[in-house]
Parts: sequence; structure tokens; C-alpha cells
Amino acid sequence: MAITKKSEIKIEVGLDENQIPEKLHWTAPDGGVNNAEAKAMLLSVWDHKAKEALRIDLWTKDMPLDDMKMFFYQTLSAMSETLERATGEEKMKATMQDFCAYFAEKMEIELPGEEYDFLAGLE
Repeated sequence: MAITKKSEIKIEVGLDENQIPEKLHWTAPDGGVNNAEAKAMLLSVWDHKAKEALRIDLWTKDMPLDDMKMFFYQTLSAMSETLERATGEEKMKATMQDFCAYFAEKMEIELPGEEYDFLAGLE
């Protein structure tokens, strides 16, 4: 198949004098995002030749600790769903979701609504 379209995602990082991120903005025109502010980002890409994941992990120095904990919880939860979609591994998704519930409990993350009910079954 020939590539018929290209899409671009742009990430702009504003650094202070010590090279610490102060501002993060991202743009994804195809997704309707234009220069949106973010406080943190985790980006992983797969190097198929080296068979390894390469990462960029950034967060601004004013990222609140409770927000960072929730960011990790939501990222881990989303990864379990992505794993199932990519591999069909339903049992591993459930195992990862169990870990996410454990993670939320140990990090004392307050979860809204039905997600909180998910934790009740672990007691």
C-alpha cells in the first residue's frame, strides 16, 4: 500500500535556564488540537531494528503531585486497553486492570464514580 496522506503531531517544550520544562504545548491538526497546553507527557516509540522502546518523559515543574499520580493511573489503565486491542490478550488486560486498582489504592488516588466501585472488590 502506498502512503496517501501524512499527519503531523507537534510538541513544543519551553525550558527554563536549567533546561527544566516550564511549558508543554502540542498540536495535532487532524485531531482538532491546536497549541493545547499540557503539564506532562509520556511518549514511547518502538525501534524495530534494535527491538527496544525509546521514551521521552516530560513534565513541567509546576505539575501537581496528585495530578501526576492520576496521570500515571490513567496511562496504565489506557495501556491495558491498548494491549487488548493490539494483541487480543483479554486475561492480561484484566490482570493489568487489577494492578491499576492496586496502584490507585497504594497511591491513595481518589477515583470518581464507577472506577471507585472497581476498587471495592479488592478489599
